[in-house]
Amino acid sequence: MDAPDRTPGFAARLWLYLLGVALILAGLFLGGGGAYLIRLGGSWYFALAGLALLASGLLVAMRRPAGAWIFGLVVLASIPWALWEAGLDFWALVSRLFALGIAGVLVALTYPLLLRAQGQRGGRGAFGVAGVLAIAVVATAVSAFTPKSVTAPTETAAAPPPVASGQAQKDWRHWGNTTAGMRFAALDQITPANIGQLKVAWTAHTGDLPVSNGSGAEDQNTPLQIGDTLYVCTAYGKVIALDVDSGAERWRFDPKGSAPNWQRCRGLGYFDATTDPSIPAAAIANGTAACTRRLFLPTIDARLISLDAATGRPCAGFGQNGTVDLTIGMGEVKPGYYQQTSTPLVAGHLVVVGGRVADNYSTGEPPGVVRAYDAMSGELVWAWDPGNPAITTLPPDGQTYTRGTPNVWSAMSYDPKLGLIYLPTGNATPDFFGGGRTELDDRYSSSIVAVDAATGRVRWSFQTTHHDLWDFDVPAQPALYDIPDGKGGSVPALAQVTKQGEIFLLNRETGTPIAEVKDLPVPQGNVPGERYSPTQPFSVGMPSIGNQTLTEADMWGATPFDQLLCRIQFKEMRHEGVYTPPGLDPALQFPGSLGGMNWGSVSIDPTTSYMFVNDMRLGLANYMIPREKIPAGASGIEMGVVPQEGTPFGAMRVRFLSQLGIPCQKPPFGTMSAIDLKTRKLVWQVPVGTVEDTGPLGLRMGLPIPIGMPTLGASLATQSGLLFFAGTQDFYLRAYDSRTGREVWKSRLPVGSQGGPMTYASPKTGKQYVVVTAGGARQSPQRGDYVMAYTLP
Repeated sequence: MDAPDRTPGFAARLWLYLLGVALILAGLFLGGGGAYLIRLGGSWYFALAGLALLASGLLVAMRRPAGAWIFGLVVLASIPWALWEAGLDFWALVSRLFALGIAGVLVALTYPLLLRAQGQRGGRGAFGVAGVLAIAVVATAVSAFTPKSVTAPTETAAAPPPVASGQAQKDWRHWGNTTAGMRFAALDQITPANIGQLKVAWTAHTGDLPVSNGSGAEDQNTPLQIGDTLYVCTAYGKVIALDVDSGAERWRFDPKGSAPNWQRCRGLGYFDATTDPSIPAAAIANGTAACTRRLFLPTIDARLISLDAATGRPCAGFGQNGTVDLTIGMGEVKPGYYQQTSTPLVAGHLVVVGGRVADNYSTGEPPGVVRAYDAMSGELVWAWDPGNPAITTLPPDGQTYTRGTPNVWSAMSYDPKLGLIYLPTGNATPDFFGGGRTELDDRYSSSIVAVDAATGRVRWSFQTTHHDLWDFDVPAQPALYDIPDGKGGSVPALAQVTKQGEIFLLNRETGTPIAEVKDLPVPQGNVPGERYSPTQPFSVGMPSIGNQTLTEADMWGATPFDQLLCRIQFKEMRHEGVYTPPGLDPALQFPGSLGGMNWGSVSIDPTTSYMFVNDMRLGLANYMIPREKIPAGASGIEMGVVPQEGTPFGAMRVRFLSQLGIPCQKPPFGTMSAIDLKTRKLVWQVPVGTVEDTGPLGLRMGLPIPIGMPTLGASLATQSGLLFFAGTQDFYLRAYDSRTGREVWKSRLPVGSQGGPMTYASPKTGKQYVVVTAGGARQSPQRGDYVMAYTLP
């Protein structure tokens, strides 16, 4: 009897051909790219693996079983290499081995077919190999849905104490709840034990949909609550008053503001004249009785408007018919070059404003002056001009405040006992070339400046970056907290997070560090006409977050292919740590100018002295461009070439992302951390956010894989031991056990949020509500106009 024909049929031969071609292409890509990486001084692995895959693919296409053996050797050799480079870091190993594991399953299942093509029998053991690899692949995929890179607490703090009688929070009057900016609420009705029952109580719509082009409208609001009314401002400056229990609209005000970019309103100011002892009762009654309780609206076209909190009508006695023109004394202000994006600070009877100044267009941009106005009349009380301390109110006739000086675009803080206002400053424009900056520019740039609340005169200043060439302006509201000293007393502290991932802890009375700060040597640059600080301040007495010096082994990708491309990008750039100076050659700044930490600031639980810090880990590749080579019309709205007119150089800025639009360094890309301010140690850290609503090439993956994504927004701590946060790239409001970092609850939002959650107890019903606005996450095109309130049944 003739033996059965075991020659593979057409379909089998086609499969072998296609598999071989796929391996050949993979080998050519890895081999060619790997050879270039070797030329750049990088790893030899990719070139060697590419050559082996090329040989494997050729043999498979020729139907030779040796092709499968060579592929198996690639897999076996890759495992010790991956462990040597990445240790047991889950995501780093996934980048190196997961795709190989999937391909290994296919090759192992194909091995018996290769034997048949050579007229041989056997190969059933390959099915066992395929099974083992498949189990590993599936186990890895399943494991990806549990958080990695978690720092768990070694000890758990004591259970939260109940709110003492009469000490429960009554109102949320300021952007950070109080002028101390702790974003803490002494409310404990909603707890880790019952939060599973938390449901949406009501949803309101602002009718004002933010449309973003990268530097366009973003909803980043934290509402205020006073009594039975909630106050919300939209990205375009509309103010809406809502009933705290139902979300029903009571009134709205439209300032009819306009700006070509950077439309946002992070918060309103609130002032109650009846509680301010510095204002005589007669002054309150003198024609302003309808505005004893008033809101202050900062607009995107540089106005400060006072509104009656009860009716939403402008307070006629404030400025000109309720409005102060913030361009007075500023000189020329082009549209979009100066505007208010953060909350004004109400400090006693003053309302204090800084302002966002456009980055990187030119020197001589609008002034960075900070001004304080009488909260009732709108009269200018004092001005702090960083470039000319002699100007204390309006500039002399024919002059302006000093143009192009460091500005204060983020939220300020106020300590009424010390009579100090704390200003987080930016740097003098432009960001990446400082050869023309003045002595005062360098003195007050990227600093915390404490000014006398009554006069605006500087009491002390502390600089977080010397001669800032990285756009490391101080982005967040300083948090004021009295740290227990263990002896029955306390130390008046100020905690400041920064874009470079450093956290400075200062005595807020004197400005001297509580946690040790060292000025350490940093790399020096060689751009003509520039000068460089030989040292930079490092807060060595506090944890640093997400600012490690990267190496080639830190590069990452969803597959070995985009990992290789990220390695090539990395080796093509100069990277010498946080303070890698910009140069004429490409340099990698990590963290980049988004952070690190940004405007959301922190929250602090005084029952544990834990401070909660959310961060993002996004690098920035940049280089200087000689003036004559800058393309016409360069504006660098979000990324790209910025002109920096008035200097010898423009600058190129590009996010450090893979070809798939994923950060090139290994995850996590964003975390939430708890730091004990008493011990100054990291208590816990967890990745925040999943790829459910984003992914490669901007495509939504729909998978809640908690890789830890960049965060942008503010958090909220409550006395019950909860930490709320919504500033993720997926569409959720989350709550964590603030003592352990364990996620205890989340609720799906209709779109993403950059808003700061806040909470209050209704004066009518006694119910505690948690409220957040949802207008869209930064990376997502999906936008909304939602104000959502949650409560227990």
